[in-house]
Amino acid sequence: MNLILRLLLNALAVFVLAHVLTGVAVDGYVGALIVAVVLSILNLLVKPILVILTLPITIITLGLFLIVINAIIILVADKLIDGFSVANFGTAILFSILLSILQWLLQSFLKDDKK
Repeated sequence: MNLILRLLLNALAVFVLAHVLTGVAVDGYVGALIVAVVLSILNLLVKPILVILTLPITIITLGLFLIVINAIIILVADKLIDGFSVANFGTAILFSILLSILQWLLQSFLKDDKK
């Protein structure tokens, strides 16, 4: 149940950011749900490999290179999903940062409701 709720919250975050940012487009809420599922799968399978391969540069940049890895994951999702588009790499970085912040906010409200 928690997984479904987190996916729905992530889909809501993607949907909101697609309407706020000019370089990001998603086809409706179902498209946002598909984006949330694909991003979750990519984060589960591809991101750990990228983190290991880029570990030296991540250490040198004190972890800031992880933002670039997140942007790459978003661009891969852009290529895999027809109803989702990101204009360029800079927009993917901004989308990545704002998505992380919005997911954190939504999930913190969820945790506060359980107390």
